[in-house]
Amino acid sequence: MRAHSTQRSPSRSRSNAGSPFRHRFARKEPKLNALLDDPLTQLMMRADGVDHRDLVAAVNIMANKLLLQKIRQAREASDARAVDEDKYRPGVGVILLNKRNEIFVGRRHDINRNVWQLPQGGIDDGETPAQAALRELKEEVGTDRVEIVAESKGWFYYDLPRSVATRSWGGRWYGQRQKWFVMRLTGSEREIDIATLNPEFDRWRWIKIRQLPQLAVSFKCQLYLSLMGEFGELVEA
Repeated sequence: MRAHSTQRSPSRSRSNAGSPFRHRFARKEPKLNALLDDPLTQLMMRADGVDHRDLVAAVNIMANKLLLQKIRQAREASDARAVDEDKYRPGVGVILLNKRNEIFVGRRHDINRNVWQLPQGGIDDGETPAQAALRELKEEVGTDRVEIVAESKGWFYYDLPRSVATRSWGGRWYGQRQKWFVMRLTGSEREIDIATLNPEFDRWRWIKIRQLPQLAVSFKCQLYLSLMGEFGELVEA
């Protein structure tokens, strides 16, 4: 099953070449910088008349364009896809920010690989999406001392691989449809405790939002790219 995510919403704002979002995502690539800072590499570049700063700038621009292209493709896939809502489990997700505008990610304890994700979960009977998001945050992260900064305009959809969906829900659902919230931590980071009653994560960390698709399981990559499309400017501000 091909992984994808869908958001149904009245309208979406598009990034453009002059937006601050584009410039904020033009970050230096750590691995490339390590290579370019190597004395032997610099010696070879000087011998060939290559300017170190120009090369770094060019690669950063290219990386930025590729990221924005992926976000645009995720949006187009959302627009083109019709879904059967009854086949998608209703849920919520949280982009939790610290004071540095970094986002919380946790490493799944039940997957034998280095898979990180945002807090998320289902909506119980009688709950609003906001209530469910705060409850899930408390259950997975150990604190709900937060303020809600933003809520997604519509619902985001993603499919699980068939084997995972069958194992998790007996084949009842294809995947999940989720309302997403941006929340800012108002309490202390010391209050974060992932050793909860039913732990979801075995490790946690703060990252920049552009790192998220690289750390996620493959079937959530388009979902996270779509979230970056809606909340990227807010989170990177």
